[in-house]
Amino acid sequence: MNHASSRKTNPERLINPKHHELLEAENVENSKKSLGEAAKVAGLVGYLDDSVVSRTLIDKKAGTVTLFAFDEGQGLSEHTAPFDALVLILDGEAEITISGKTHRLKEGEMIIMPANEPHALKAVKRFKMMLTMIKA
Repeated sequence: MNHASSRKTNPERLINPKHHELLEAENVENSKKSLGEAAKVAGLVGYLDDSVVSRTLIDKKAGTVTLFAFDEGQGLSEHTAPFDALVLILDGEAEITISGKTHRLKEGEMIIMPANEPHALKAVKRFKMMLTMIKA
């Protein structure tokens, strides 16, 4: 993803579920919050019909923090990641499958997806999540 050198947060990205491409999307109300300012986390990424939207808040060598907004029925197909990843549901309801075991999570719930374990996500209802990956 494109990361500006300024201290402002990055614009949203739209993940086109049909082409798996990242496309620029309009910023949401709180998108111009700079570092060191309070913000409502769920307000930093917006829903788009039939889409998955992501917004990277932190991208460092040590890890990343990314917000996602999934419209109902949208998801990410099974894949693996080389690091543990913590998912915190900010809004809505998600189905997260890790190594064949399905978990239903709602607002305020979290799960850790272990490194190198296959996992997939699907929006039971539209949902927002914060993904934190530590690479150390």
